[in-house]
Amino acid sequence: MSYLNFDKTLLINLEKSLTKEMIRTNRAGAYNSTTLIDCNTRKYHGQLVIPLPELDDSNHVLLSSFDETVIQHGAEFNLGIHRYEGNNYSPNGHKYIREFECTTISKTIYRVGGVILSKERILVSFEPRVLIKYTLLEARSHTLLRFKPFLAFRSVNELTHQNKEADSSYVEVKNGIGMRLYESYPHLYMQYSRKVAYHHQPDWYKNIEYFKEQERGYEYKEDLLVPGYFELAMKKGESIIFSAGISEVSPAKLNSLWENEIARRHERTDMFTTLKNSAQQFYKRVGSDTYLLAGYPWFATRGRDQFISLPGCTLAIGRMDYFNDIVKSSIDEISRFMNGEDPSLLKIKEIDDPDVLLWFIWAIQQYACYTSIQEAAERFEPICSEIIAFFRKLNHPRVIIHSNGLLHVQGTERPATWMNAVEDGLPITPRTGYVVEINALWYNALKFVATLKRQSGNEHAADLTDYQAEIAREAFVTTFWNGSYLCDFVVDSYRDMEVRPNMLIAVGLKFSPLDRYQQKAILDICTKELLTPKGLRSLSPKSGNYRPNYVGGMLERNRNYHNGPVWPGLFGMFASAYLKVYKKSGRTFIERMLVGIEAEMTELCVGTLPELFDGNPPFKGHGAMSFAMSVAEVLRVLDKLKNVETEEL
Repeated sequence: MSYLNFDKTLLINLEKSLTKEMIRTNRAGAYNSTTLIDCNTRKYHGQLVIPLPELDDSNHVLLSSFDETVIQHGAEFNLGIHRYEGNNYSPNGHKYIREFECTTISKTIYRVGGVILSKERILVSFEPRVLIKYTLLEARSHTLLRFKPFLAFRSVNELTHQNKEADSSYVEVKNGIGMRLYESYPHLYMQYSRKVAYHHQPDWYKNIEYFKEQERGYEYKEDLLVPGYFELAMKKGESIIFSAGISEVSPAKLNSLWENEIARRHERTDMFTTLKNSAQQFYKRVGSDTYLLAGYPWFATRGRDQFISLPGCTLAIGRMDYFNDIVKSSIDEISRFMNGEDPSLLKIKEIDDPDVLLWFIWAIQQYACYTSIQEAAERFEPICSEIIAFFRKLNHPRVIIHSNGLLHVQGTERPATWMNAVEDGLPITPRTGYVVEINALWYNALKFVATLKRQSGNEHAADLTDYQAEIAREAFVTTFWNGSYLCDFVVDSYRDMEVRPNMLIAVGLKFSPLDRYQQKAILDICTKELLTPKGLRSLSPKSGNYRPNYVGGMLERNRNYHNGPVWPGLFGMFASAYLKVYKKSGRTFIERMLVGIEAEMTELCVGTLPELFDGNPPFKGHGAMSFAMSVAEVLRVLDKLKNVETEEL
């Protein structure tokens, strides 16, 4: 049995199978996502979902579903499934599923009487095209297969309904058809590797429901256009490949295209190889530039997420090539920002948040750990020094440096940190003034850049930077240390005493402004009050503001977002801090904590990790089904454990 394998018992149980999703991407923004039984439960689900930059910044669902029907002796067995009003599911094709596994690619096995049919899916790398391969593994008599495409042609943020503007006409292409429901969209070409019969019978399937949207308080009913159906006869042992893309393909090349894509895939045999596969799904190539998406299905490239996720999604899995490509694109964007370009026009969103450039320096610091300080200095000392100078010259539009050497931010009118949920345009968690992790990152950046300068032979500049770091260190301890742990933020005479995981960053960084006693005290309180089997709570349960469950409508979820739910992406910094304090003796504890995280890889979205979990048992997963920071930081921990015997922690 493979690492990610699900049998009939689970799959035919809708209560269980509908909660398990899958997602595959093409490393250029397009994706294929649904539940294990192919019943869409989100408006974001679809067999082919692609970015259309000529329209907007959103992804667009072209092919929503693709239903198969097995026909023998005139009897029809529909393998599809959709939810309709009144919690009614039709046509209940999940009852024919015998197995789902995704060792290399997703594969579903159906059994209808004496017919056994396999369905495998892949997305073509860097091209908006999904391929579905059907193989008739067993058949005792003449078998017909019928295929119905369900078309949406809409943004993932919207739903479509029957309308007169939809163009149900089609154009014939080799072994298939092309359709474009609306003029602003490209054609969707649906073709097969061999000749099929197409029967044009356009019809709207109304009131298909997505209960995940219903749970979130959004519109959840949709009408989808089925233009007709494809049909062909198959014999035992035969295969056929279906292609859906926005350009025509030569049917004769589909088999070789399939084999080439299969050769690029790697098996998921354990937690590391599975998350390695997931990490590469966040790569997004746009022309000559490469970025990391913050997560699927709705996140774009965001500065903080990209730089925190970068080491885990590249260096920890041996993808130095992608690290180099992403850093190159990032430096271009950072330079444009520091030269005064409007941040809203840049490809990396939220690049002007106060801590983003400091996380970039941290990512370069991780590169130095994987290569050498000499190589890091040769390649990146100039840009890192420019960033420090950018802050010191007070050029950052959202940060000032006070005479005590600390960074001061305004976070009451606009979020200044990762705790960025808003209500009526204002931060729900208004962290402002001196913010603990921003100043920990600042001290770490100063010390690291001083090291780079010294390595480059600029001793005088290195000494000046070290001097500034020492001023910041003394002020950091005086400002944030309350005798037991660190205040979350300090503004004027107010010292926020909430126990949050942000203080861990001051311990987990390479250069910490704290002594060993303080580091251990912080680690102890975070372990006792914040640590769970899924990651770190965003707020201690002892707080009167603790709201552990990420449920309800958007407003309720935003109020809870950073006030109790568990964030697996914080586990990387916790593990770094724990191994720094306890060294090799802490390895067993970190390995035990990873067991709880690994268990989630067969839950919400198989083979990956979600954005967050409820703060209380059973720690149900929520948010983005696949989140880069969650995947990256767990990968960084797994990689760190390999070297814990020799690494300087």
